[in-house]
Amino acid sequence: QVQLEESGGGLVQPGGSLRLSCVLQRTLFFRLYTMAWYRQAPGKQRELVASIAGDITNYADFAKGRFTISRDNAQNTVYLQMNSLIPEDAARYFCNAERGASVLWGQGTQVTVSS
Repeated sequence: QVQLEESGGGLVQPGGSLRLSCVLQRTLFFRLYTMAWYRQAPGKQRELVASIAGDITNYADFAKGRFTISRDNAQNTVYLQMNSLIPEDAARYFCNAERGASVLWGQGTQVTVSS
């Protein structure tokens, strides 16, 4: 069964960086999926952070200039490089994969930004 596995979250100080990774397992068609990162903070709705379809990327306004989404089709992996983190970036980050009617979510990885 196709599934997502995220990693890379943790505790970082304001101004620091983290790189999240997400592997789409058990598929030969990773390159056909639109991959995305979402986040959800306590008491807030889940929101899109960034997406990548082929080599076309899209970012939420808060992510522009600080975050970079990329993918490695050979490794079935999508990355989210997060720089200049601020406390407001603290949330659970979820990987999302979509292809046609198929929509997959990972379990999420926690990002905490605190001094």
